[in-house]
Amino acid sequence: MNTLSFPQITVSYKDADASKRVRIRSSKESYDILKTFYEDCMQHHEECWAMYLNGAGRLLGVSCVSRSGMNSTVVDIRIVLQTALVSHASGIILSHNHPSGSTVASTPDNNLTSQLKKGCEAIGIQLLDHIILTEDTYLSYMDEGMLLI
Repeated sequence: MNTLSFPQITVSYKDADASKRVRIRSSKESYDILKTFYEDCMQHHEECWAMYLNGAGRLLGVSCVSRSGMNSTVVDIRIVLQTALVSHASGIILSHNHPSGSTVASTPDNNLTSQLKKGCEAIGIQLLDHIILTEDTYLSYMDEGMLLI
């Protein structure tokens, strides 16, 4: 019984059937899965979603990180990392869309990726990729060697 004057914090995560988890092997596979989450916003506003993977590269889940404006979305790295910790993820694939149709990474996109990578390293989780989606194509930071910085 909690007789203290503050609330107790509990964390829970209920896993689906582990044998049915999809293994992510490429940025194209990530794009194909993620694109379905952006159907309602692809041309209208930016959203940010994250995929959480176990050590074998199997998908634990996908979570919406933020929904915002036409040209940007605010991403709180603490939310991305909190979800990774709760789901016992070993890796994260971050994504967001560009309604403009451009796959060019902006300075804020690069800054976000750098900050998230540092946060991941601090807690022993890998930032596996950051994917910028458009309706027809995508940019993968991993494929372009942009995560090495």
